[in-house]
Amino acid sequence: MELVDIPAVLAIQAASPEAAQWTAGDYERACQGLMYGTVAEGRGVVGGFLVGRRVSEELEILNLAVRRECRRQGIATELLADTLESGRTWRAKKVFLEVRESNASAIAFYSHYGFATTGRRPHYYRRPAEDALVLARPLFDEAA
Repeated sequence: MELVDIPAVLAIQAASPEAAQWTAGDYERACQGLMYGTVAEGRGVVGGFLVGRRVSEELEILNLAVRRECRRQGIATELLADTLESGRTWRAKKVFLEVRESNASAIAFYSHYGFATTGRRPHYYRRPAEDALVLARPLFDEAA
């Protein structure tokens, strides 16, 4: 992710109410290397993005969204695979994330790649208020 990608990332985020709604400054931190940020581009258009961070020996996925008209084309899979590979490079042992409990498509997506529910965070989300499910998987598993 580079600074020039931020307007496109913000547009994708705005059209994705299930994604965390961050500011441009939040994404600037990823561009500065304070977090992990990657985008999927095709024909000069940002089709999706993923932001994560290293937490001790773990990789946390913080935000992932794909442009609505680019969904079901493997972009989220590509972003996830690149991120997991980066986590392996960092020697992370586990990857985890939070997801709205009502986001059935995200839960199914992550389950397909070996993530399992390991916990719940009551009232984690606002607008609307909702619990988060914590999903995790070992990072050394080559199934992804």
